[in-house]
Amino acid sequence: MKKITQMICVLLTVTSMSAQQEKGIMGYTNWLNNWTEFKPNKVDYGEANQILAGNISVNTKLLKRNIYVLQGNVYVTNNAVLTIEPGTLIIGDFETKGTLVVTKGAQLIADGLETDPIVFTSNRSQKKAGDWGGVVVLGDAPINKFGNVGSYNLDLDPTLTTYGGDNAASNSGILRFVRIEFAGKKVKGVDTFNGLTIAGVGSKTTLDNIMVSYSGGDSFAFFGGDLNATKLVSYKSINDDFKFTQGVQCRLYNSLAVRSSYLSSNKDGSRCMEVKSYEKKNETDFTKKQTLVVATNITMLNDSENIKADIQSGLVKEAVYVAENASLEMKRSVISGFNPAVLLDSKTEINDASLKKIKFEEMYFNLCNGNIFTEYNANNEDLESWYGNPVFFNVMAQSDNKETFIDIFNAKKPDFRLQLGKITASSSNK
Repeated sequence: MKKITQMICVLLTVTSMSAQQEKGIMGYTNWLNNWTEFKPNKVDYGEANQILAGNISVNTKLLKRNIYVLQGNVYVTNNAVLTIEPGTLIIGDFETKGTLVVTKGAQLIADGLETDPIVFTSNRSQKKAGDWGGVVVLGDAPINKFGNVGSYNLDLDPTLTTYGGDNAASNSGILRFVRIEFAGKKVKGVDTFNGLTIAGVGSKTTLDNIMVSYSGGDSFAFFGGDLNATKLVSYKSINDDFKFTQGVQCRLYNSLAVRSSYLSSNKDGSRCMEVKSYEKKNETDFTKKQTLVVATNITMLNDSENIKADIQSGLVKEAVYVAENASLEMKRSVISGFNPAVLLDSKTEINDASLKKIKFEEMYFNLCNGNIFTEYNANNEDLESWYGNPVFFNVMAQSDNKETFIDIFNAKKPDFRLQLGKITASSSNK
């Protein structure tokens, strides 16, 4: 009898755990613990004792025992491999706006550990978004620009910043258990760098457990390529959390974006996710694959303590923007505290063909001022009717963030998984 009781207890525990992690970021434990840092401006990282500058043209290893300062634009060239030991600290120089660029054919092996992440951060005592450049990885996977080639210029060397090619399965290396803090420098008259820029990168590249916080540009920007990415965390970015463009084929899983109502750089607001097929239509080859993002178990939330007031004051924008000719399949994800949850490009025709390319299934829309709208159109009855169809199992709620998530206001170890009760209640509403 005792064994049967124990078995029932185990089964109940397992089923309650799996229920808890049905939507949004998931895991039996809080996978944010140990390697993330939500108050990076409070950390004393120490002084650099090594300089990284110029071109790295031979295989090179950075060691945990050193602290490196990234001075100016540093390029990994000549098909070299830059390996970074777990626990290594690389500090982007504020004066020279340090930036690391992994050129096409080269590799970055930044394979940290949960207990010993690799950290890129700022060398200022008062750290701010945009203190240094960021990390740029360029590969030879397909993009949808004419000639299959793009150039990531800004203030970089144009001969070293081309990307794109025919190798969808190419390997630009490993980024795992990596933090990138206070990147995203502004280049006068041009644009802003991103925390992590991934351009023309192929599917054999590993992108797991990467946190970008306080970026002056986008946290993660994907230009073309073919990618799998898991456990990406964007925290308090000034621009978009996840930007997809130039025909990228991306499968994003179990990832988190936390926005603030008070941080935004765009005239049209900054978003958790922006899905576009191109920046310039006249540079786009429509015979090639256009952008497709398959996003599963994503949590996107505004962590304001007074979301309804911020929505009324106009501080809060949409969480997801989908442009014409782009495809997004979003499943089992949570969008909480936005105005509205999703905005579709005004050029998107509302018909079966278009909406089959923009899927929302088993979603948990919470605390949003409307769910899915077309730009410049206040009437969204057709969209509500389509996505509200019971076949999609989408749930709409108006629940306080404190009650919705396990512990999002824990300063040291926040937990952004859904509370068990929320899932149980929403499941019964289907």
